[in-house]
Amino acid sequence: MSKHERWSRLLELLAAEGKLEVEEAATALEVSPATIRRDLDELAEQQMLVRTRGGAVAHGVSYELPLRYKSSRHASEKQRIAAAVAELIGEGDVVGLNGGTTTTEVARALALRAAGGRRELPDMTAPSLTVVTNALNIAGELAVRPQIKIVVTGGVARPQTYELVGPLTVGVLNEVVLDVAVLGVDGVDPRLGLMTHQEDEASISRLFAERARRVVVVTDSSKMGRRAFARICGLDRVDVLVTDSALPSEMAARLSEAGIKVHAV
Repeated sequence: MSKHERWSRLLELLAAEGKLEVEEAATALEVSPATIRRDLDELAEQQMLVRTRGGAVAHGVSYELPLRYKSSRHASEKQRIAAAVAELIGEGDVVGLNGGTTTTEVARALALRAAGGRRELPDMTAPSLTVVTNALNIAGELAVRPQIKIVVTGGVARPQTYELVGPLTVGVLNEVVLDVAVLGVDGVDPRLGLMTHQEDEASISRLFAERARRVVVVTDSSKMGRRAFARICGLDRVDVLVTDSALPSEMAARLSEAGIKVHAV
C-alpha cells in the first residue's frame, strides 16, 4: 500500500470515527504502528488532523476530506456513473459542472466522447461541447481538449475541493445559460433535497441548477439518505439522478415518486 493510499484510508477512518488509535489503525491497514505514527505526524503537519497521545482526532465536528484524498473512494462506481452521464449529453450542449470527484470523472468521460466523435464532424474547428465550471482541476483537464470549449468562472479557490466561490463566480454564472447542469453532492435527503458541506459551494451549485434547463445529479449510493450542513435545492429541481446499483430500492421508489428519473448503473 502506497503512502497516498494509506493517507486516504486513514482520513476515511477519521471521517467515520472522529478519532484514531495507532494500534487499531495499524491493524486495519496491515502496517506497523511506527508507519502509522509517521503518517499521522505528517498529516498533522499539513493540518489534516490533530495529533493526540496514541492517535489523532479530526478537526472540528464536521470533517470534509480534501478532494485529492477522496479520489480513490468508490472509483469504479464513479467511472460507471460518469459514462452513463456522458450518454445523456447531446452534441453541442452547454454543460455546467460543479466540483467533486464524480463530476471530475464526468468531465473525463465527456472529453473521451468528444474526442471519439470528432472524426465524423465536418467542421473540425467548432467545439462539440461547451463546459462551464467553477472547478479548477476540471478546467485544467479540459483546457487542453480542442473538442471542448471551456468556460471558467472567477472567484476565490477553496483548497479542499478546488472550487471557485464568491461574488465573482456568481457574476459569471448569471451571464450564461446552460442546457444541463451536472451536480456532485455530499448528501441526498428525501425531504430536504441536495446537500453539501460548505454553504458557499451550496449557493454556487444552486445557481448552476437555476441556470440550467435540465439538472442531473451524480453521486454514488453512499451519499443517498445522508445529510450535510448546507442545502443546495429541493428534489423538485432535479430531473435525473445517476448513481450506482447499490441504491436501496426504497430510496429509488421515493425519488421516482418525486418525478426524478433514476439511472442506477
